[in-house]
Amino acid sequence: MRVSRRAASLGTENAFVVLAEVNALARQGKDIVSFCIGQPDFPAPEHVQEAAIRAIKGGKHGYTPSAGIDELREAAARYMAAMRGGLPIRPEDVVVGAGAKPFIAYAILSTTDYGAGDEVVYPNPGFPIYESQIAAHGARPVPIHLYESRNFSFDPKELEKALSSKTRLLILNYPHNPTGGCLTRKELETIAAVLKNFPEVWVYADEIYSRLAYVGDFFSIAQVPGMYERTIISDGASKTWAMTGWRIGFTSNPVLAPVFTRWITNTDSCASQISQWAAVAAINGPQDAAQRMKESFLDRRNLIVRLLDDVPGVKCQVPGGAFYAWPNVTEACRMIGAADSEEFRKRLLHEAGVAVLADIHFGSRVPGEGQHVRFSYAASKEAIEKGVARMADFIKKNTRKAA
Repeated sequence: MRVSRRAASLGTENAFVVLAEVNALARQGKDIVSFCIGQPDFPAPEHVQEAAIRAIKGGKHGYTPSAGIDELREAAARYMAAMRGGLPIRPEDVVVGAGAKPFIAYAILSTTDYGAGDEVVYPNPGFPIYESQIAAHGARPVPIHLYESRNFSFDPKELEKALSSKTRLLILNYPHNPTGGCLTRKELETIAAVLKNFPEVWVYADEIYSRLAYVGDFFSIAQVPGMYERTIISDGASKTWAMTGWRIGFTSNPVLAPVFTRWITNTDSCASQISQWAAVAAINGPQDAAQRMKESFLDRRNLIVRLLDDVPGVKCQVPGGAFYAWPNVTEACRMIGAADSEEFRKRLLHEAGVAVLADIHFGSRVPGEGQHVRFSYAASKEAIEKGVARMADFIKKNTRKAA
């Protein structure tokens, strides 16, 4: 029996592929320090857990409206508006999903037509599901390169070249996975100015790390005059309140909210009611646990950048948000005789017991940008110190061998 071309070509999220490899090695008794999965290493706040227990014991076990319970839509509307300079987000503009990830597909499905030659511009390197979903849904993926010299943003002139009469959607992600880069207000205003010449292009603003921006207040492209109606704002509970497995995302757009609701009716029916009540508590309750997590990630960012910069052949730009470091290992590859970052990653895992992801796990390698790997520093300080020390020893030892 055959599977469809669409299914056969569907991409994946290599963090989970590498995690399976790491777990297999761990079952064999190997000591692995893992930096491959991007999720907080904290429990969800206590009051969030208690809200879920109340929901279970209160019999909140059934379906909800596909767009989510009213209480969560109202809370998410207030929250997203307050985070974004008082945007006029109404509860009816907000749709709740089983995580933020499904809205990537819903946005592509709602703005492009299969096989019509429609194009979607997305960041490269970037979250691998962008390219995978664009292709799977019959649109043409158009990458726009992010540059280390620009703090991992793209050149607006290149954006202008990438856009065309066939472009239907531009995906922006900030703070950014995998580089930790942030787009500044000035950069977002420049992007909006470019988009004025392309009024039919929607923007998918993947802002799931909005509460983990470390430099200044978070600013959304939806706040730029003229951009609110055409911007799909995507946020959620996973990163801010350590609720990855609870699967709650919320997305806002005044035009597309009813369309997204129909997609959910056709796919998941609704998000878990129990998780929705927990998310209400997360948004409306005390924010001290979320703030402590952010402060901890900032401390870890400073630690891992300092340590990586001391590793032979490695240089690491300071990420502006999220919990990822994207060190340049071009020289380290040369020193140990590794052909590229993927060979470097594999050898680092099997010879030193350190699990990271290679740049090719996030798209095609950007020409002229060298070799990079991704560390998720959602790990303990002890793990960071141990893992980076192993990496340094691995490079030193193999440099002698190569020599």
